[in-house]
Amino acid sequence: MKSMRWLSAIILLASASVFASDAKTYVGIVTDTMCVQDHTAMKVSPNEKCVRECVRDGKTYKYALADGKRLYLLSDQATPARFAGAKVRVTGVLFEKTNILKVDRIEPAS
Repeated sequence: MKSMRWLSAIILLASASVFASDAKTYVGIVTDTMCVQDHTAMKVSPNEKCVRECVRDGKTYKYALADGKRLYLLSDQATPARFAGAKVRVTGVLFEKTNILKVDRIEPAS
């Protein structure tokens, strides 16, 4: 019984390290899935206000990270509100099939 606990603990630690190694850092602007990076059509400024307005209902449009090449949907929809329209570093795991970036950490980028 004791050996089974150790085996379970080793498997758990090994699987956690595999998932942790997939985490990467992405740098971009916190935006919304409607406007992406061009907020002029909405005629709401500044950009951070437009981003918050677009995701207000939390159903139609979502917070995303735009890096100039791609748009990643962020799994965390609460924390990005503080960084709306700002350049950030997001550390997390990207699920390629769904283009969802599972957020581990968001911090301002210089």
